[in-house]
Amino acid sequence: MELNEKPVVLITGCSSGGIGHAMAHEFAVRNCLVVPTARSLASMSDFENDPRFYPQELDVLSEQCVTRVLSDVLHKFGRIDILVNNAGVLCVGPLAEVPLSKIEHTFNTNVFGTMRLIQAVVPHMASRKEGKIVNVGSCIALVSGAWAGAYSSSKAALHSLTDTLRLELKPLGIDVINVVPGAVKSNVGNSALASYNQMPEWKLYKKFEEAIRARALFSQSPKSTPTEEFAKRTVNAVLKRNPPAWFSTGYYSTIAAILYHLPLFIKDFILRKRMMRLK
Repeated sequence: MELNEKPVVLITGCSSGGIGHAMAHEFAVRNCLVVPTARSLASMSDFENDPRFYPQELDVLSEQCVTRVLSDVLHKFGRIDILVNNAGVLCVGPLAEVPLSKIEHTFNTNVFGTMRLIQAVVPHMASRKEGKIVNVGSCIALVSGAWAGAYSSSKAALHSLTDTLRLELKPLGIDVINVVPGAVKSNVGNSALASYNQMPEWKLYKKFEEAIRARALFSQSPKSTPTEEFAKRTVNAVLKRNPPAWFSTGYYSTIAAILYHLPLFIKDFILRKRMMRLK
């Protein structure tokens, strides 16, 4: 396959140790040209000097930065076949006490950052009448338990936007895939813990402090799905000629789907019981 025939894939949030980083490697294995992006090139230094990758610094909060990177990629490769919106942040804490600035940052990154990339790339994909947009949501959007309400609501918003985009972009020849990970081993726990350490001291929820802190590492249990395994399954689904509209995999993903369909009073009972057990 000639260089210009290989699919060009742009992925956000590719810092080493994350699922975006693992997906970048898997797309490359599957004979794609990959544009891995992160806020710092140093955080994905292993992509350097490998012709399969074209790493770029990208801050999804900056419209100017997004425009610059997409223009550069289009100039170099002539097209973007697949956009994977993976950049995201986790916000842990009780909603009544989490600073609004933290909640705003969560939505700015997880929701508006994603939409910024989509609005920038859609005109190009529409002009070619083909393309794929992959939004990485979370199974936590199906089960909004205690202590991560800012994060779960941002992912729920992303799921809703993805459902609408799937309908609106199909006539333009663009497929939209909602990837819904369960618990996957990555650096998200350490990032969440670092963010949590910057939170104020809880007042109303002081007695829950240990449980709230533990929530930052909830997805990083010994049974969590290995990052490489998640990446292989996801990339395989995305590269299908007719990709699924919804793709969910990873530890807890099946449990989350079951809880989502339970009557609300049963779901609340289960989640409250867990919350009290962790107190």
